[in-house]
Amino acid sequence: MDHICPVCQTNNNNLAIDFTVKEFICSHCDNLIEVGKITPKKLVKKPLENVVLEVGRKGIIDDTEYWVINIVIKKYGSDVYWREYALKDKAGNDAFLSESDGNWVFLQQLEFAFKESKFYAEHEGRKYRWYETTPCSTYAATGFFEEKANFALVSYKEYVNGTEMISREQYGNSPQYFKGHYISRSAIRKAFGVKDLPSSLGIGIVQPFPYNLRQCTNIMAIVALLICLLQLYVVTSRTNQTVFEQTIKFTDVTDKELISNSFSLSGGSAPLKVNAFADVDNSWANVGISLVNEKTNEVIYASKDIEQYSGFEGGESWSEGSQNEDFNICGVAPGTYHFQISAEKEGGVVDPFKSGYRPPNSDFSVIQNESGSFFLQNDKDKTINTYVGKEELEREILRRTGILNNQKEIKKMDSVLINMVPDYGYPEKYEEHTTVSIKATWLPVSFWNFGIVLVCLIVFTVLSYIARRIFETSKWKNSSNSPYPTN
Repeated sequence: MDHICPVCQTNNNNLAIDFTVKEFICSHCDNLIEVGKITPKKLVKKPLENVVLEVGRKGIIDDTEYWVINIVIKKYGSDVYWREYALKDKAGNDAFLSESDGNWVFLQQLEFAFKESKFYAEHEGRKYRWYETTPCSTYAATGFFEEKANFALVSYKEYVNGTEMISREQYGNSPQYFKGHYISRSAIRKAFGVKDLPSSLGIGIVQPFPYNLRQCTNIMAIVALLICLLQLYVVTSRTNQTVFEQTIKFTDVTDKELISNSFSLSGGSAPLKVNAFADVDNSWANVGISLVNEKTNEVIYASKDIEQYSGFEGGESWSEGSQNEDFNICGVAPGTYHFQISAEKEGGVVDPFKSGYRPPNSDFSVIQNESGSFFLQNDKDKTINTYVGKEELEREILRRTGILNNQKEIKKMDSVLINMVPDYGYPEKYEEHTTVSIKATWLPVSFWNFGIVLVCLIVFTVLSYIARRIFETSKWKNSSNSPYPTN
């Protein structure tokens, strides 16, 4: 429908729907024109800043097609502005979009007044908390008006419940009532096909928390229950399994590795826990373990130091370290494996029999300690026999070597045994810290991950409630009736 401005003769025909227009503001000269009159009523400031929808633009909200028929910028105080876009559908029904600081509300006029009390209003059985009463004036406007455009001071009283609001708009003695709900920037962008929208600042009066906290809490509770049931199944269907346990002499792994028996792991990937114990005292030991997958020959290597030190200083005793150390080989897949184990201790391993007396053609060695006792070690099985007297030892050597008729060797043997340098402290000093105990346990049943997940769920839920409290407090910070304490 054509609306020709009597001032500049511009044809204002940018409406695609037909309705009764009582006044319009010329899009060219910005004069307020009453239809049928040739004299403009007043010059009106054109709305420009952050206006993203133009008069005549079409959009679809809640499955209804609307057209923008006018735009009004409202002003509160000296520097607070917000924009109201009046909409109309083909059936003549009105709606409104209110935008402030990039936050949008979609409103429709109510046919009846809602019930108001001092701090609350009630509509359709739902209570709305009074947010604020705001006096404002029209700062700028453009478009078409079914009634006379009102530039007088108007008062808005707004009530909020979550993402919905109701409001009373009061011009003098003529109140109008509205109900609105939050509408997202993405919904506005999609509805009207616009790309650039005002940046969102702060929290809108009916802006929702980023996600539904009650639903999220229910989901978390269900997930926690499922995790508990899964853990219960794991506990009842699987057991932790000791796959290797042995006490190893350091002498047995000097310059070589101990190869364990094969063992099989079945089920899902799980950590292999290794415990190492050595009776160290103001010294250290080291254990190296290679886990070998017999099918793929893949090797996982781990090493651990075992050390313990103690002393007395400044009138106080101190200690550090431990004789027990644990470590995990993580994520071990099912399969058949064996260990390759090496170990060493501080000072290395000394074998006194290597420098002992060895008769010709023999498979043993002999040493003596400071008390006069003799010790014979078999090379093959490392067994050690003790002899208190030299004569008894000589008889044993003659029996083992067959030199009974060789007087020269007998004299030499007798001389060696008489003049043998004692190995002081044997066997006591060589029996200290001689072994390391290793135990490896397959851990398909783990409460660690189970506990971590549950703690994370609880922490996330608690933080969500705290975040929502902060969010709601910020939303109500400009209200005179905030339900949250200001201090």
